[in-house]
Amino acid sequence: MILEHVVEALHELGRLRLGSGVFEGAYSFPSRFENGPGTNPEELIAAAHAGCFSMALSAILGSGGHVPVRIHTVAKVHLGTSTAGPTLTRIDLETEAEVPGLAPEEFQRLAQSAKATCLVSRALAGVADIRLKADLVAAAAEK
Repeated sequence: MILEHVVEALHELGRLRLGSGVFEGAYSFPSRFENGPGTNPEELIAAAHAGCFSMALSAILGSGGHVPVRIHTVAKVHLGTSTAGPTLTRIDLETEAEVPGLAPEEFQRLAQSAKATCLVSRALAGVADIRLKADLVAAAAEK
């Protein structure tokens, strides 16, 4: 990832470009704290966490012989303050998966395992509270 910052008066103005070239966009103080246009670190963390968790869950399901039809994950990052400054206080991972033939209890166990082994979850170990809500959706043939 390449991050460039230009500081002007009270506002940081910058552009963010991912090394792969798939994203380039505004990155600034207003996009972080004032709902300005562009992205911010917390949004990027949420995207990375949701994507990594989905990949980890898919790998764990597949290694157990359960091929997911669909996995959809959203990560919500909560920003608060501490004596050190702005702090990630909580991340809510919400995932929904369609996995034919998998019992709900087994899905919950595997989802918790994915949360524990996901690279981004482990990198975010300093976040006090990472919650997981995992829903198993019935496959079309099972409805």
